[in-house]
Amino acid sequence: MNSKDRKYIILVGDGMGDYPQDFLEGKTPLEAARTPHMDTVASLGFMGWAQTVPSLCEPGSDTANLSLLGYDPLVYHTGRAPFEAVSMGVRLKEGDVAFRCNLICLDHLDHEAVKMNSYSAGHISTEEAWILINDLSGFLNLPGLSFFPGVSYRHILVWAGANSSARTLPPHDLTGQEVTDYLNYQGELEPIVKLIRQSWPFLSQHPINKARQAGGLVPANSIWLWGQGKTPEMPSFLDRFGLRGGVISAVDLLKGIGLSAGLEPLFVEGMTGYLDTNFRGKAKKALAFLTEKDLVYVHVEAPDEASHEGSLEKKIQAIEAFDREVVGPVLEGLSRFKAYSLLIVTDHFTPIQVMTHTREPVPFTILRSEDQGRPARRRGFSERSAFEGEVSFLRGDQLMPWFLQFHQERPQ
Repeated sequence: MNSKDRKYIILVGDGMGDYPQDFLEGKTPLEAARTPHMDTVASLGFMGWAQTVPSLCEPGSDTANLSLLGYDPLVYHTGRAPFEAVSMGVRLKEGDVAFRCNLICLDHLDHEAVKMNSYSAGHISTEEAWILINDLSGFLNLPGLSFFPGVSYRHILVWAGANSSARTLPPHDLTGQEVTDYLNYQGELEPIVKLIRQSWPFLSQHPINKARQAGGLVPANSIWLWGQGKTPEMPSFLDRFGLRGGVISAVDLLKGIGLSAGLEPLFVEGMTGYLDTNFRGKAKKALAFLTEKDLVYVHVEAPDEASHEGSLEKKIQAIEAFDREVVGPVLEGLSRFKAYSLLIVTDHFTPIQVMTHTREPVPFTILRSEDQGRPARRRGFSERSAFEGEVSFLRGDQLMPWFLQFHQERPQ
């Protein structure tokens, strides 16, 4: 059979990897969650692990998903924000630097101390966020600054002539922590933290935030700039692997990485990047896309967001929804194709205990159409099963090219 007759689908549960939990009697959330469909894939196919975050890179969805798509972050990663800018159609000119601009909530404590309350301003709605970002842009009206509203709390600032090498910190790494020293930094960060502070008086008095507080919601009383960089240059996925594909994700980062690799961004009504996202719609769109194209990369953000909140209950809920509403329908729908290869993976760990990304190797499982009917192994999809699996990759960017050739020779 010609390899072009084969369909490839990658299902990514963002941040599903985790540590054993005392509350779960030593199980991880993946082990405790009810995931019959992922377990079926693990039992019929095979498992392994991959190091998606190189030791010289910060652990994050940008570096990890670059790796999973087959691109070495040490070569192609210039920063997180440029990928998001690409997704939003923002073109950077010579000297421009793109920053991720979160709407966040800071708590101002006694003695001028400041604490990170919420990296997402309580997952503010996109409608409210657009008003705040557009109004803030008009209020600041500074030369060389351009704001571009995105989804919920996620936005982009393009800053002409900014320092792209300043060491900014992701706000989701700082939840519940005091950030006073960071916001008082006098070195290369000074222009960045100064701009953050300039947003405070306007946002704190904005009618949107007054209404949110009156309704018991978290206000978006500050911006937070991070993940800056310049436009990345990447060879296309088609040139590298000879396959035409698409990306399904609610977040601009993944769409931007896909666009940078020449993959088509696919829209699904009701995608939010949270627990209320249209899980089943993503599965339906992926299967429909494969009737015409070769490969689809489906990214689900919800487990990661629950992890950043430190909610074990929501993380298990997100994992189970991913299994039930995405993996299940995809498994059922793949039977319509002559030949297929399915990869299920998490991009990185986001442990509940630390509420941020870590660099442990991630579990993956692969099922080919040829594997249906094989004797099932007694195992499910989990971190522990992966480390007892059949294969491993010290470089995560080697997983994709191997996955695309895996149908030709199965390791014993």
